[in-house]
Amino acid sequence: MLWLRSLIYLIFLAVTVIPYAIACTILLAVPMSRSAYYRFTVGWPRLAVWGARWICGIRWQVKGWENLPDSAAVVLSKHQSAWETLWFPAYMPRQLCFVYKSVLHWVPFFGWGLSYLRMIAIDRGDRRSSMQQVLAKGQARLADGRWPILFPEGTRVPPGEVGRYQPGGARLAVHGGVPVIPVAHNAGEVWARNAFVKKPGLVTLSFGPAIPSEGLSPAELNQKAQDWIEAEMRVLAPHRYRD
Repeated sequence: MLWLRSLIYLIFLAVTVIPYAIACTILLAVPMSRSAYYRFTVGWPRLAVWGARWICGIRWQVKGWENLPDSAAVVLSKHQSAWETLWFPAYMPRQLCFVYKSVLHWVPFFGWGLSYLRMIAIDRGDRRSSMQQVLAKGQARLADGRWPILFPEGTRVPPGEVGRYQPGGARLAVHGGVPVIPVAHNAGEVWARNAFVKKPGLVTLSFGPAIPSEGLSPAELNQKAQDWIEAEMRVLAPHRYRD
């Protein structure tokens, strides 16, 4: 039954994303603000999260909404699944901007719309240059009132495991003089990395108190974010940890 529900969900995604992508492309020719275009574009991730709820039984709840500041910030999140990449742009109270490879702009329909959203597209050929691009473009997006979101572990990490936390997001926060919002969640329990079968269950996203960057080095800020996230993971999924 789980396999069948997952297949139906996959079909649901395929059937909805194509016309939505075409609509987003058509709207590029319509005079409208980037803010309005963003709101329309994130309608599909919201639809995908809705479909996961009603087809696969993946429910969700949030802890710590009150911790989100009404100011510029950098979001640093645990990364376990594709699910959170859908949820974040769909439900966060501010526009987000992801860091991604600029070659995605060449992907028909998807890439064209992505380029118009002006997120943080970088050329990863040179690591040092890439970081400078993140700092420069991230600073500009912060000035626009948007929240850059980064996954410091770099890739999806299975539940119960800890990847190496890269300091890029913390460097951006220190560079911009803004706080970090740490996020823990257990989405990997129901939607594992590269897993076709999705399991019913409850995803809890937990937002920690904003961590000020003033007076901290990127390494220190990154460590504070990691400490909070990994401590909270032991609250959300204690069965995954034996220490």
